[in-house]
This record gives sequence, C-alpha cells and structure tokens, in this order.
Amino acid sequence: MLRDNINTAMKDAMKARDERRVGTLRMMNAAIQNADLAAQGEGKAVLNEADLMSLFQKMIKQRQESAELYEKGGRPELAEKEKAEVEIIAAYLPKQMSDAEAGHAISVLLQEINAETMKDMGRAMATLRERFAGKMDFGKASGKIKELLSKK
Repeated sequence: MLRDNINTAMKDAMKARDERRVGTLRMMNAAIQNADLAAQGEGKAVLNEADLMSLFQKMIKQRQESAELYEKGGRPELAEKEKAEVEIIAAYLPKQMSDAEAGHAISVLLQEINAETMKDMGRAMATLRERFAGKMDFGKASGKIKELLSKK
C-alpha cells in the first residue's frame, strides 16, 4: 500500500511538473528497490510496511544530518533542499509520537513485559519496534529505556 501511494504521488508530481517531489519520490523508490534486492539476496522476503517505515526514517535522519552540516558549512541553499526532501519523505510516515507520549508508552511496555534489568533491553526494543514502527524515534526510546531500567 505504501509503495502504491508513492507511485501514485510520483505520477501526480510528474503531471504537476514538481521536479523536487518527483526527484525525492524516485529516490525513495530506488531505496526501496535496493533494500528489496538486498533482502532477497539474503534469502528474505521483500520489505513489509514496517521495514519501509524504518527505511524512510533512516533517509530522514541522513537528510537532517546533511542539512545541519550544510548550514555549518555556509551552504543554506543545500540545507533547504535537504529539509524539503525530509518533508516529502515524512509525509509517508505516521505522525511521530511526542516525547511525553513515547515515554508513557515505554513505561507501560516495560511493566507489561516485566522488564527489570538491562538484560531486558533487547526484548523491550524489539517489542517497541514491532508495535510502534514509524511512530517513534528508537534512538531516543533506547535512552529512555536505559534510564527507566537503571532506576530499578
């Protein structure tokens, strides 16, 4: 479904002659195809929706880092290009949880799976990724889990 949405959006952007959107959507399609080929090479199935969301989050993070570097390097025009791509990619992800919402979800999850020590970190992260794919920054979530488990 996500793949279809991207392809439909690309056709619409082509008709509207929106070059930036077309370029970004083509880049997203290329990333999907590369990831699918890599997965098939490892004997796995093509990417599912959760995997695609994870891929898009990585793409967003890369562009945010690039924009920051461009701004530090005095290249605001390139930083703006990266930020525009982030907006286009982010449109295909579910709304991100706020830090407060994520913290609450993590606390509830840790109680639910009876996580008590740092040994439970992997299990907690796996469950979070399963339930909140595309909705949560897992880098921040990891820090929050460590914080909560170290208090116990």
